Amino acid sequence: MRSAFEWVDALPSSIALRESLNAYPTLLTTHVVSMCLFAGLIAFWDMRLVGLTLRKVPVSNIPTRLFPWALTGYGINLITGGLLLYSQPMRYYDNFYFWAKMALMAVAGFNMLWFHYATYKSVQAWDQGREIPMSARLAGVVSLALWAGVVVTGRMMAYAGLMPEWWNNLNIGA
Repeated sequence: MRSAFEWVDALPSSIALRESLNAYPTLLTTHVVSMCLFAGLIAFWDMRLVGLTLRKVPVSNIPTRLFPWALTGYGINLITGGLLLYSQPMRYYDNFYFWAKMALMAVAGFNMLWFHYATYKSVQAWDQGREIPMSARLAGVVSLALWAGVVVTGRMMAYAGLMPEWWNNLNIGA
């Protein structure tokens, strides 16, 4: 896998992107702003599932109101994140927090799929009731924790010197 990262790192377009005076900071800023849009709206949704916010709004109304905006934020975030990785692949290759973020996003995606294909199918039965099923509340709590972890590990990626000692001993970058 390292050879793929090195190959991308040597591409002229990757070099041009990382050496551009404005491209990388613009991508990073857009990534953070779109992440705020996506994560903020997902947090509202999850807090509704947990029962902390929007209690008078039926659960089934939330996706129709928030989903297009969350999807827009996610799409922009996915594109800018991919371009950030493309611009500096070797910076991320041996970064513990990058791999932790990728793992957390994969688990968060699985949690979302599980919720939508297992729990949300019965939303009409519990939508108007005051009691949200434990499976939906649990999905909300897990999602909140996972996306918070994604945000934290994403922020920690900038601090290469703070890698766990056991990670450094693996000699990933060697």
